[in-house]
Amino acid sequence: MAIPDYQTLMRPILECLADGEEHALRDLIDTLSNQFQLTDEERMLRIPSNQQSYISNRVSWARSHMRAAGLIENPRRGIARLTELGKQQLSAAPQRITASYLRQFPSYLEFIGAGSSVDEGVTEDSIRAIIATDQTPQELIDKAYLTLKQAMIEELLEKLKACSPQFFEQVVVQLLLAMGYGGSSGRGFTTRYRSDSGVDGVIEQDKLGLEKIVVQAKRWEGTVGRPAVQGFIGSMFSYAADKGVIISTSSFSRDAIDFATNLTGKKLVLIDGQRLTELMIDHNLGVSVKKTYELKEVSNDFFEED
Repeated sequence: MAIPDYQTLMRPILECLADGEEHALRDLIDTLSNQFQLTDEERMLRIPSNQQSYISNRVSWARSHMRAAGLIENPRRGIARLTELGKQQLSAAPQRITASYLRQFPSYLEFIGAGSSVDEGVTEDSIRAIIATDQTPQELIDKAYLTLKQAMIEELLEKLKACSPQFFEQVVVQLLLAMGYGGSSGRGFTTRYRSDSGVDGVIEQDKLGLEKIVVQAKRWEGTVGRPAVQGFIGSMFSYAADKGVIISTSSFSRDAIDFATNLTGKKLVLIDGQRLTELMIDHNLGVSVKKTYELKEVSNDFFEED
């Protein structure tokens, strides 16, 4: 059975609170997980931001919507209880309570921005969009972020494939330095105009260069196979290096990955185009911050009185 959306959870939450007693959010999540026969994998599955499990996120949002409508209340942190209005709705409400149904309650209209204090930029169409979706606001934000990130990844890959080999080698060395390799006393350089023996860059981890990471940059379209990866091992010997990185704009074959994974005596890491661009984004290389959003929540600890 799939994880229920937050609107499907509204009626079951009211029913769980029907006794009028206080119930912990954790207990509600467990009860509803059992009621909907969720597997262990479904219970553990997390939203894209990895902040919460899907079921926890959806129960929390269902509770927030019904609290805004005045059907439930939170007498203490992490505790939910049915209100008098909520008790009435147990018999009056349909079997599936939705956000559209909650629009009859004035406090809920304020919650979704449809009340008298609504911002001018909030339209009826945007309100309908809010209540029509079965995804929680957190899920929508996460999904939008991942969509924008994937578009940026594809654009970065296009630019990397279009740049010169020399520039691409500089990029991969800059990336490793930005990630902290080389440390405060180390350095990195490209070997394009030297006898590189198949090595395009070197990261020296200490001032004397006693510990090195050698790098090969492959600005390729096709899949990088095992022969290319295996050939790089000889280059590592030439530089007396035990650690190496091959960074490509494309992908690696299964044989190539298995070969690198099962090496003895040397450590070789393969970074494909997807991972390369993700690392560039994470370390602000080739990208700039356009806009920043901060998601905040009320601090319950702040309001705890001695």
